[in-house]
Amino acid sequence: MLYYLSQQILDWAHGTVWEDRLSALRLFRYITLRSAGAAVTALLLSWWLGPRIIHWLKQLKFGQDYADKAEEAGGLAARVLSKKGTPTMGGVLIVTVLVFSTVLWSQLDNKLILLTLLSVIVLAGLGFYDDYAKIIQQSGGGTPPRVKLIAQFGVSAFIGIYLWATPSTSKLVSEIMVPFYKYPVATNCAWLGILIVILAIVGTSNAVNLTDGLDGLAIGCSLIVAFVFLVFTYCAGNIKIATYLAIPHVEGAGELTVFCAALIGAGLGFLWFNCHPAQVFMGDTGSLALGGAFAVLAVLIHQPFVLVIAGGIFVIEAASVMLQTGWFRFTRMRTGTGRRIFLMAPLHHHFEKKGWYESQVVMRFYILCVLFAVVALATLKLR
Repeated sequence: MLYYLSQQILDWAHGTVWEDRLSALRLFRYITLRSAGAAVTALLLSWWLGPRIIHWLKQLKFGQDYADKAEEAGGLAARVLSKKGTPTMGGVLIVTVLVFSTVLWSQLDNKLILLTLLSVIVLAGLGFYDDYAKIIQQSGGGTPPRVKLIAQFGVSAFIGIYLWATPSTSKLVSEIMVPFYKYPVATNCAWLGILIVILAIVGTSNAVNLTDGLDGLAIGCSLIVAFVFLVFTYCAGNIKIATYLAIPHVEGAGELTVFCAALIGAGLGFLWFNCHPAQVFMGDTGSLALGGAFAVLAVLIHQPFVLVIAGGIFVIEAASVMLQTGWFRFTRMRTGTGRRIFLMAPLHHHFEKKGWYESQVVMRFYILCVLFAVVALATLKLR
């Protein structure tokens, strides 16, 4: 919005005495300036809106008045404070600030930006519905998994098919790229590309959702992953840098840098209220939207498998749940008694039950997330 306003003013001032005086508005053409503006705007807006949204959620009694799964299981000797009664649906703050800042600072005629915003809004809506169902039921059950999966498959299939059907973006789906290799490993594989898009969006949105179990854990790891994609989107959108690094150049991907910057600003602002002891939880409203956003970003810069590395913590958390569930069912079928690999899944609860303090688990997962981020960034050069 500000970009178009600045250009209209410059066009109006062209050839007049105001041209030199308003020349500073040319800076709005630079992605770096608009990215910085989006980050600062999102952060300040989060700080301003945060207390108001938390108060609003409390007034509506949109709090977690049921014990979470970890507390129900018992044995969390290191957990001093209960999560019961803390407002949820805090993802409303993240999504509102993220969308507003992106619209304010980006070029909205960019279809990559529009696709990313579409995925965020749709998945946030799905998460909001799920959070609301949990509050109404007061059991933590929420929306049936089947309904959530259908909605996630729907939006991801739409994005995959749209990219393939659009000539300018069809290669993002039909050519398969992998980290540490500069050439496509497969071409003319639209069916495989669409399947990867679906698995990336559905898998990542649910993986971030599973990670959201401790104060500051999901949003802190999301900030680190967002920084990785800030670098990747800028490089992919700059043809000189992309050519030098031998990575796919995607026309218009530079605008996604503005989105990533806004996400970092919104995430930092939310972490201000979500750090231990949390004043608000993001809920499915935020976790599904964030996970979907990361997957869409990875697809749009033609680097879907980099997400597996950058989001290594999310992958580990999701894998721990699948392993735990699969092994329990297998051993129950074979022996009649289900056995567990971990004390509790997702993995962060396993360490809680081992006696780690919540803040210890969160900080150590941050460290691991940074290591995954470094490896992901290394794929830019190691090809």
